Amino acid sequence: MSLFKARDWWSTVLGEKEEFDQGCLCLADVDNSGNGQDKIIVGSFMGYLRIFNPHAVKTGDGPQAEDLLLEVQLRDPVLQVEVGKFVSGTEMLHLAVLHSRKLCVYSVSGTLGNVEHGNQYQIKLMYEHHLQRTACNMTYGPFGGIKGRDLICIQSMDGMLMVFEQESYAFGRFLPGSLLPGPLAYSPRTDSFITVSSCRQVESYKYQVLAFATDADKKQETEQQKLGSGKRLVVDWTLNIGEQALDICIIPFNQSASSVFVLGERNFFCLKDNGQIRFMKKLDCSPSCFLPYCSVSEGTINTLIGNHNHMLHVYQDVTLKWATQLPHVPVAVRVGSLHFPDYSQALPCPGCLCFSDLKGVIVTLSDDGHLQCSYLGTDPSLFQAPKVESRELNYDELDVELKELQRIIKDVKSQGVWPMTEREEDLKVFAVVSSSLDSVSQATNIEVGTDSVPSITVKITLQNRVVLQKVKLSVYVQPPLVLTCDQFTFDFAVPDMTSVAAFSVYLKKNYIPSELEGNAVVSYSRPTDRNPDGIPRVIQCKFRLPLKLICLPGQPSKTASQKLTIDTNKSPVSLPILFPDFASHSDDDQINVMGFRLLGGSRVTLLASRTSQRYRIQSEQFEDLWLITNELILRLLEYFEKQGIKDFACSFSGCIPLQEYFELIDHHFELRINGEKLEELLSERAVQFRAIQRRLLTRFRDKTPAPLQHLDTLLDGTYKQVIALADAVEENQDRLLQSSAGLRSATHLLILLVRLWQKLSADQTAILEAAFLPLQEDTQELGWEETVDAAIAHLLKTCLSKSSKEQALSLSSQLTIPKDTSRLKKHITLLCDRLAKGGRLCLSTDAAAPQALVMPVVAK
Repeated sequence: MSLFKARDWWSTVLGEKEEFDQGCLCLADVDNSGNGQDKIIVGSFMGYLRIFNPHAVKTGDGPQAEDLLLEVQLRDPVLQVEVGKFVSGTEMLHLAVLHSRKLCVYSVSGTLGNVEHGNQYQIKLMYEHHLQRTACNMTYGPFGGIKGRDLICIQSMDGMLMVFEQESYAFGRFLPGSLLPGPLAYSPRTDSFITVSSCRQVESYKYQVLAFATDADKKQETEQQKLGSGKRLVVDWTLNIGEQALDICIIPFNQSASSVFVLGERNFFCLKDNGQIRFMKKLDCSPSCFLPYCSVSEGTINTLIGNHNHMLHVYQDVTLKWATQLPHVPVAVRVGSLHFPDYSQALPCPGCLCFSDLKGVIVTLSDDGHLQCSYLGTDPSLFQAPKVESRELNYDELDVELKELQRIIKDVKSQGVWPMTEREEDLKVFAVVSSSLDSVSQATNIEVGTDSVPSITVKITLQNRVVLQKVKLSVYVQPPLVLTCDQFTFDFAVPDMTSVAAFSVYLKKNYIPSELEGNAVVSYSRPTDRNPDGIPRVIQCKFRLPLKLICLPGQPSKTASQKLTIDTNKSPVSLPILFPDFASHSDDDQINVMGFRLLGGSRVTLLASRTSQRYRIQSEQFEDLWLITNELILRLLEYFEKQGIKDFACSFSGCIPLQEYFELIDHHFELRINGEKLEELLSERAVQFRAIQRRLLTRFRDKTPAPLQHLDTLLDGTYKQVIALADAVEENQDRLLQSSAGLRSATHLLILLVRLWQKLSADQTAILEAAFLPLQEDTQELGWEETVDAAIAHLLKTCLSKSSKEQALSLSSQLTIPKDTSRLKKHITLLCDRLAKGGRLCLSTDAAAPQALVMPVVAK
């Protein structure tokens, strides 16, 4: 048991499924008994009003029946209860109950009982006010310095203050600029109302200013106010706290000063009468309620703060003096004595309660009706640790136990953490791409121009061998390809189940993706005897989409600016045999030429040589060559594999087209620079826009109107610039995404040509891909150029270095956007040059020795 839990003195649960808030709790001698013993008054949103007089009971006993003095059900929800001198002609205390559309004042009286059931209590309605506006909260006090009675001020939901002089309605005033009501309190010393507006600032209004201001029948200013007649409602002082307030409480410091306490969402503030901050405290947890009161230490104030972590903290100014745990989250708290433990004996203050059996009681109320009277203290621990019997260690038994633990660890490694290789898997995933396009395309919101965009269905099948938990399937394809659904969840509660997830894929934008491969990733947890929550695992399955999803048959082109020639060691295959889905029956004689039209609008032509073992791919755009070239090589490998020919190979003997690749890099880098400039310019215009707004707001708030000096025209012009710059940023981002896709396609093509040129192995190709394709997309913090430059520089200084001096050079640990692309282009050229001179890619520097020249020079 924790030493710092609140000691339960008396507690009860109010009703069933009732709701309460901070205004539903009040402590006072409401029946005017005169014995100094106050009662607990609680109202609920269900309309119940209860009055308790708790008595001390033995530990473990519940509340007694005689503790509940009165329970009545009112017809309307109770928003707030207060006790004060609300009836004229008497200084007796009466109970004010605030409903949403009504204010009722009751007298509470008790009749002495003649039997063991005790006294009988009843309430009598003294008067009521029907409200024209929906009420939010209320406060009371001797408004205007009146003595011997209390007036009531109600704040409506639309920001109107309605003042009632007991049985009669006095006046109503709208708070200027009110949007949403905030907490409301009255300061007797300054005779002012203090609230927190929706602008997140504390505002103070003098009662005399409210009383003599122009009467408010509607929220808009009257014509008299516009013409200058009548008095405007002017705020006394304001303070911006930067957050919404939960509650306000005003505590008298001494006869000449008082303090205004404001509880915010993350801080609580102590203010002087004039709005200056005495101190503030940043809270570690989200608060739910608070109650400040005067401390016995001169110049300090104690504060009780409840939070949503079931804790109640006691602060002396900003110093935490005590922390105690509650069984519920309090929404209202009251302190019940004049003497608090050791450090915080208090002077008389609002909200204090005096029980005859216990001093220093704390009364808390939760939103679901847990009412508790508790005190701060500790329980001594009566537990004593038993003496440990000393015994000699048996090293043989320890050795056996160690071997058993090592065996268990080995089993866990083979079963739960590392992937299974030899035994049967827990989950199998298969991907099946439909052989034909969808009869009715599922493409929506496409931006591909006039072409009709097809879609194709993919089915992912999952088969489990054992019970699995939290099975989630995520599917990813390269943009601008999109899925009709990319997230699926499954429930494999029993073994040997089969589930299928089906979705369609289509092209959304007017440019082509860099890859036609998709990836399906399944994450799940497998429960074990030692871990019921399951061991997390991930399994993935790749699938390839058909070329016809983003490409249509087209007319071959005789001329093109970009051309590639792929050499093979076998006789050329008829193109209609390789591409039957793109073959045209009307051109049967054209067996060596085939045209492709990408959905973005580009055309690619494929030619097979009749005399040599070569294939030529040509197009107007360098990046458009990639998909057709890759598809050609894949189909050639598949064709010869079906023929039983295993020694088929492709090669590339031409010059590496670095110049065309560098043009794409420059275009991508230019768009990145333009994006940064546009965002910087947009930020400047936004700052200018806010500055003009502040100037205009100052002019509009000024009591003496002044000319705008064309600030409204400047505001309109700046607004148009902000909108235009935002559109430009968005357009540049779209162009950057398109350029990134084209650069990835060109990078894939460059890696393919280097692999065919230097006959790189699979491991070497993987190193090259990791260096050139590190990112899926650019971000503001990290871009493609600086990442690739760092990766290539590392290769040049390790496995492709000429000497040990180059290996000793250190690389920069921080990546920033470069000034230009000259360094990157130089490193790419140097990489190809080192490969041409016999360099080989590896992860260690041991194989960095130069080798003999094997290929011709590279085009620069």
